[in-house]
Amino acid sequence: MTIWVVLLTLSSTLLALTLASLSSAVVSGRRRRRRAVGFFHPYTNDGGGGERVLWCAVRAIQEVNPDVDCAVYTGDDASPQSLADRALDRFGVKLFHPPQVVRLSRRKWIDERTYPHFTMIGQSLGSVYLSWEALCKFTPHYYFDTSGYAFTYPLARVFGCKVICYTHYPTISSDMVSRVRQCSSMYNNDALIAKSIWLSRCKVLYYTFFSWLYGLVGSCAHLAMVNSSWTRSHIEKLWKIPERTRRVYPPCDTSALQMLPLDRPAKSPIIISVSQFRPEKAHAVQLEAFSLAVQRLDNNLPRPKLQFVGSCRNKEDQARLKKLKDRSRELNMDDYIEFHQDVMYRELVKLLGGAVAGLHAMIDEHFGISVVEYMTAGAIPIAHNSAGPKMDIVQEEDGHQTGFLASDKEEYADAILKILKMPETERLAIAAAARKRAQRFSEQKFFEDFKTAICPIICGSSAPL
Repeated sequence: MTIWVVLLTLSSTLLALTLASLSSAVVSGRRRRRRAVGFFHPYTNDGGGGERVLWCAVRAIQEVNPDVDCAVYTGDDASPQSLADRALDRFGVKLFHPPQVVRLSRRKWIDERTYPHFTMIGQSLGSVYLSWEALCKFTPHYYFDTSGYAFTYPLARVFGCKVICYTHYPTISSDMVSRVRQCSSMYNNDALIAKSIWLSRCKVLYYTFFSWLYGLVGSCAHLAMVNSSWTRSHIEKLWKIPERTRRVYPPCDTSALQMLPLDRPAKSPIIISVSQFRPEKAHAVQLEAFSLAVQRLDNNLPRPKLQFVGSCRNKEDQARLKKLKDRSRELNMDDYIEFHQDVMYRELVKLLGGAVAGLHAMIDEHFGISVVEYMTAGAIPIAHNSAGPKMDIVQEEDGHQTGFLASDKEEYADAILKILKMPETERLAIAAAARKRAQRFSEQKFFEDFKTAICPIICGSSAPL
């Protein structure tokens, strides 16, 4: 009996000390709060649309309120100058001055490889642990999440921060739950689970519980900016803060790209695909569709080329790229396929300027920056018939067609063939309409809408949201 009393006493003491230590850290952080914006963006080398939003957001805040410092929480070995140089070289975004860097050492806790199972909840809880490190090292007045880690918001509020977020897509959505109910196998629903009714039901319960948690933590945001109509509909349904939710289309480089001529070289037509080599980007579908189109193309027409342009975040992405190259050889497409990895911004502009069409195949892509880049550059988009591309981007402009939507490799192949066979006058008309529509998603429009959204909080022009 005495042993149990001692153990209970020790446990209570340890718990009390732990709580006291945590409370002390929070109080210390609140006292040391800096008049700064802390951008929670653990991966500053992903090269995707999310990173472009980060640098454009930093520039916008530097312009709106020069007295507010900007700091970036990152797990990368980066210096302020190297991040500023990257923003310019990779995305063409010139910062007024380099941001502060807060180096995070515990990024592995948000790495999907750390959680082979229950990945969503694992990464979400891991993000809380990582944000604890971030906020203890540097406590800003404004905590700005640009990577979608909503579970960090309650902690940021405990530290006394105003919480702002730019959400590219919901971590969980009703579409995901529906696919599990329908036993559909996808990159985020293992085939083993899809084949089992019992396991699918268990996963539905897990998703339902996670949706409730996600709604609870997301509602802690003082301002939630979302990148598309599709994302807004899901976030408003889950977080239930429509009065604090603003749709701000992401910044797309329409200034440099729209200087490109709409005319294309008379040589072999080029079709381009720009995206990271991630599983959800469905590069295999694009490859299969292109192969199908080449097989069906009239012999008297020039053979097209497909250029895959993207970056690899990790070894898994590298393995996917290798598998894609292997599949290209199996299809005897080596003479028609090119791979461009980790290209600089200037090279990307050059590649886009030579393409007649651009491929996009991700299901439920929240927005689709690459689709807008295609349209601006004069490459007719062939995008997946869902979410952002369907609801916001590939729509008629002044009654004129701006591109094609497809759902499977047959439809993609048909769209490719239509573009390859259409008269030059028709292609130019579609390309011109697409370029005009793309102006709705320009960097300048992002800056205008972004500043309008954040000024009530950061500029103090009106009462906080």
